[in-house]
Amino acid sequence: MVLADPLEIDLTGFDGVVVSPGVPLNTHPIADHAREAGVPVIGDIELFALARPSLPPHKVVGITGTNGKSTTTALIHHILETSGVPTLMGGNIGLPILSQNPLPDGGVYVLELSSYQIDLTFSLDCDVAVLTNITPDHLDRYDGFEGYVASKKRLFEMQSSGRSAVVSVLDAQDYDVLETSHSLVASFIEDAFDFKRFDNKEQREWPSLQGPHNLRNVKAAVEVCDILGVSTEFVKKGLRTFTGLPHRMERVAEKGGVLYVNDSKATNATATAPALQAYPKIHWILGGLPKTDDLDDCAPFFGHVLAGYTIGQAGPMFADILRHAGKPVIESQTLAQAVNDAAAAAQPGEVVMLSPACASFDQFKDYEARGEAFRAAVGAL
Repeated sequence: MVLADPLEIDLTGFDGVVVSPGVPLNTHPIADHAREAGVPVIGDIELFALARPSLPPHKVVGITGTNGKSTTTALIHHILETSGVPTLMGGNIGLPILSQNPLPDGGVYVLELSSYQIDLTFSLDCDVAVLTNITPDHLDRYDGFEGYVASKKRLFEMQSSGRSAVVSVLDAQDYDVLETSHSLVASFIEDAFDFKRFDNKEQREWPSLQGPHNLRNVKAAVEVCDILGVSTEFVKKGLRTFTGLPHRMERVAEKGGVLYVNDSKATNATATAPALQAYPKIHWILGGLPKTDDLDDCAPFFGHVLAGYTIGQAGPMFADILRHAGKPVIESQTLAQAVNDAAAAAQPGEVVMLSPACASFDQFKDYEARGEAFRAAVGAL
């Protein structure tokens, strides 16, 4: 094996340059260097797509969107497992798909796909492609919101005629995804329970899937599983037994009648808003490295906030926003102090929730480390 700097060698004749999705193609020189040599820049999902003809007959479900895609991916995978279908989960969640053994005949690969991964993929023909939603995010990597939307659309544009699309139609850009796609069999998340013996009231039977946003995730999963032929009986069993994902509205503990919820994965206000909507009496821990200078998406649910406890770089700014909205605020600065401050004020029947609406990188290496720190602080109470 010979190691070399790809920026210093002639790439002419190479089949491709494989990069991590974390490499910013809009600024990294490898993109121009490969383009000059006529060589594609690809990622591991494209390698998987190229290997598909050599695998036993199977199907692929690809899930993208700004928020909700991890829970939707994990839920579809869990329901398939519950029903006895051979299945693997990968992409932007869990183990890389190429590090896992191939599925037997009839298996289903369930892939969470970020926009970065889609940018590096050119031939992934999903049997079912899912769009959970599109809201502004990662704009440092794209030419405005339109560029970000265009990245998400490519998952559907890669599908061949007759494949299935499951789309949450909330805004004009969601319709735009369908309009630019091939002749897909389109289903809508909003209509997923129609004629399938489901009722919204059943959500109370799914302990790890509370809140309006999780109801949408459920509907997406139900629609996909219906397309794949999973019986309603197994779908309902999967919803009841799903344990959720770490750091996504994770019920950490209940102490003295107070529920502690870890929603560290909520790294923007759009992701935090559904968590605030899910509980009526919240002591809200928020802050970190801000992606925006407002909490506008959260504002409709400020009525559920009993008090705010701000941390990190965004702490002073978010404290001002909450005070202006008439909410009591403690500028706790650190997460451990915020947990102590919130625990001291919370009463039985109330919720202490970490849902920061910010990235974590000012005080933690990632959102997972932040969530682990929250668990530790709760455990130390």
